[in-house]
Amino acid sequence: MSWPRVGALRGLELGTPGRMRERLNGLVLSGRKQATAGLLSEYEVEGEELEHVGERLALLDDLGDQIATVEITDVQIVPFIDVPWEFAAAEGEGDADLEEWRDGHRAFWTAEGTPVEDDTAVVCLRFVLV
Repeated sequence: MSWPRVGALRGLELGTPGRMRERLNGLVLSGRKQATAGLLSEYEVEGEELEHVGERLALLDDLGDQIATVEITDVQIVPFIDVPWEFAAAEGEGDADLEEWRDGHRAFWTAEGTPVEDDTAVVCLRFVLV
């Protein structure tokens, strides 16, 4: 299985379908969300290459329709415990501090069936809306 494509662009599907994706997409469209985190293991399982600086991605809604385009400005792989506050804050999801960000992301990934440990590799993507 590969990640969705829209024309020549790889798709970016944030969160889970429904209310979460709608909220996260809204944060991107408003300019508040300029980063997102994923698990390196997801790329490996799906045989997907990492994004690269300058790559453009189609931001997708629940129907797989492109609602915007983002351009990757930075890609870093770090252990979960080493994700810096500067990155977490750039996700724009309203976390008060790094501990709240960690708790929320641990809960999300655990609910998705992929619990994370402190040393779990996290792909930290920064982007701009274009």
